[in-house]
Amino acid sequence: MADLSPESSIPEKFKLYELPFNKKIEGCDLNRSPIDKFKLAVADLCSKAFEEPIEKIYPATELGKKNVDISIAIVRFKKGKPTDLKVWADKVIDNFKPSAYLSSVSTTDNKFLFFQFNKDSFNYHLLRHISLTHEASLANPTDPTAPYGTTLEGNGKHMLIDFSSPNIAKPFHAGHLRSTIIGTVISNLYEANGWKVTRLNYLGDWGTQYGLLSIGFDRYGDEEELLKDPIHHLFQVYVKINNAKAEQKERLDAGETIPEEDQIHFQAKKVFKDMEDGEPKAIAQWARFRDLSIEKLKGTYEKLNVKFDVYWGESQVSTESMDRATRIVQEKNLTCEDRGALLVDLTKYKMDRAIIRKADGTTIYLTRDLGGLHDKYEKYKFDKHIYVVQAAQSLHFNQLFKTAELMGEPYADKLQHISFGLVRGMSTRKGTVVFLEDMIEEATETMHEQMKSNEAKYAQVENPLETSAVIGTTAVKIQDMAGKRINDYDFDIKRCTSFEGDFGPFIQYSHVRLCSVQRKNPNVPIPNSINEINISLLNETKINDILYQLALYPTIVKNAYQYSEPSQLVTWCFKLSHLVGTAWETVKVTGQEEEIAKARLYFYIQTRIVLANAMKLLSLTPIERM
Repeated sequence: MADLSPESSIPEKFKLYELPFNKKIEGCDLNRSPIDKFKLAVADLCSKAFEEPIEKIYPATELGKKNVDISIAIVRFKKGKPTDLKVWADKVIDNFKPSAYLSSVSTTDNKFLFFQFNKDSFNYHLLRHISLTHEASLANPTDPTAPYGTTLEGNGKHMLIDFSSPNIAKPFHAGHLRSTIIGTVISNLYEANGWKVTRLNYLGDWGTQYGLLSIGFDRYGDEEELLKDPIHHLFQVYVKINNAKAEQKERLDAGETIPEEDQIHFQAKKVFKDMEDGEPKAIAQWARFRDLSIEKLKGTYEKLNVKFDVYWGESQVSTESMDRATRIVQEKNLTCEDRGALLVDLTKYKMDRAIIRKADGTTIYLTRDLGGLHDKYEKYKFDKHIYVVQAAQSLHFNQLFKTAELMGEPYADKLQHISFGLVRGMSTRKGTVVFLEDMIEEATETMHEQMKSNEAKYAQVENPLETSAVIGTTAVKIQDMAGKRINDYDFDIKRCTSFEGDFGPFIQYSHVRLCSVQRKNPNVPIPNSINEINISLLNETKINDILYQLALYPTIVKNAYQYSEPSQLVTWCFKLSHLVGTAWETVKVTGQEEEIAKARLYFYIQTRIVLANAMKLLSLTPIERM
């Protein structure tokens, strides 16, 4: 991030005296979060009065209590009756002097101290910081740590993240959608905190099911349909061959004799064995299905505003790495045999046994994941590797990570499984699946119809279909991220595309509103810097509520990053949007005296910038008209 403009440009009355700071003060970033300076000023006062280290006091500074900017619980540091605690409260109050940081301190019960910011100074430093970081991000558009709310915490570290991971020739279902959305936001959050991030899409492109697909395509495939829409067509083929297999099994169960070479199950196993052995014809057909599917997937990801650095897959795990994993677990006496299959015995760790090699000698998920980990570590030397996969797979990842640890792998302590709950309502039984593209198309059409209901505004939108697609994907994404990721939720296209309530379109609408302020007031001069406005004209309750929310943004980003929880950012966007809606009717720019209009316009522009930053972290595309 570029250096901010010199402190000499700050008016004398807003200059902040230097505070004692040391690296032991966790969570305090004076360069990136303006509110941290004001929290540190409180910690400094209380540290001197309580005779406690400042690094012990700072974490106790609490934000967000009603009608209070910062509070400190005296009882966290001093014991005794209220009369005893009064001595400590009085020490802070008696020694307090108003400054560019704080205007007042008080107590109601001697248990808590309540501090109020010097509002003009606080608002000045916050808006100045937002503006200057925005200028830095415009000058360095490829630097994810330039915008307001970012940090350099992960500077020099590399995070490899594995997410989305659809199966070739199968529909992009709800689990993959959740993994894609959550994984994208986690990637963005890590980049915003200074990490180098490699986004990897580990495709499900190997296994007996691809032998089954090959048999199915030979029976039911159509070249023209394959080229037109490979994933849809291969899925139709897969459903047909599965139905044929199930029908054949019923006949076998009823006592009918079918030669083994004519049984679909055995034919599929043979084709997959040919694939594992590198038989040219089997590999060529599989590779074609894979390549066509990846091209189709890339189009889907583009609609979702999602990118990957690497398309990898089970098929690309080296045989040498899988053999190495099998050899090491055997050498370390971690295995047992059962009916010809080789298993890693993790029963003493309450994880049951896990197959590492099937009885016919072919590989399975655990083998490929262990081999894949070795290949990835050799290539990327990651400091952290995250898998974003449904909670139902938790046992598999616990087994994978424990096996890597018992093997003595150097990366075993760098692995993390980020899980999430189920989405209900996106598929039905018997292979009737709601395809992601169909869902996005429906959301887009719904948004387009709503946009057309206001003819005047619709006429002003440059590309209404493109805009409705952006709002539609916003609706789908925000419904997914609104609750904690571990929670299950019911997908409801009607609810998520509503402008009423806390749904995706409401966030876009708030951004559009903030963009419209500038358009509707072309005669109000846009200030080039904070020094060109009278900051005291912004000291109104509704404005201060919004500014306080903007000040909390770096903390929200940090928490969302630390807990890998996109919902924290979504909740913040909704809170800000509601506050903007509350201020909209009374804190006007139009019709005001020029100095008031300038100050308010500047304030609304900075608010829009921060909301847009948050939306981009959530992989949304902020729109200007709708």
